[in-house]
Amino acid sequence: MADKSKSSNKKNGDGIIPESVLDAVNKTATNMVELKSHFDEFIPLCSDPQVLSKLEPLERAKAFLLLAKATTTVFAVRLRCKGMDIDEHPVKSEIERLNLYQEKLQRAIDLSKAPLRPSVTINSRAATRFIEHSLPDLRVEQKRSMRDISRGKSPHNKYKENSIHKKKKFQTTDKQSVKSAAQEFLEKAAKEL
Repeated sequence: MADKSKSSNKKNGDGIIPESVLDAVNKTATNMVELKSHFDEFIPLCSDPQVLSKLEPLERAKAFLLLAKATTTVFAVRLRCKGMDIDEHPVKSEIERLNLYQEKLQRAIDLSKAPLRPSVTINSRAATRFIEHSLPDLRVEQKRSMRDISRGKSPHNKYKENSIHKKKKFQTTDKQSVKSAAQEFLEKAAKEL
């Protein structure tokens, strides 16, 4: 058993560096070589005006954002390898800025997927208040009924409120799917880097 520990100690410099750290360093080095090969293909495409003109504006923005995030991440990794704390380096503000642009890009992508013409909805409460104030000859019962409708106390509005709540539930699940898609994108990007 002592022979095995001596051979592993010789392998990693007398046991100073744990095996898991060496494995992580080797994996990072392999990923950097792969990233370099992809960069060598990607950079000429990003600088070619003919290629860029063929891309849709959102696709072009995605490409530039990916390029900026990749270079910033590689720079941050380089700083960490030199032993510098990136939390106190200007690269941290650059990473935060790129995250804001990624959120803006995601909003633009979501808007591009939305219908071209928003659906028209009528605010029935506001409409009833407008009608109530525009008709001076209403009886007391009619005015009370109009006020009830404008306050949402009408039995007809219960159905509408239920459908509104259902729509809100649908919209929040839609937002969750966007968040999950963004999370998947970030995980894929982290794996690629």
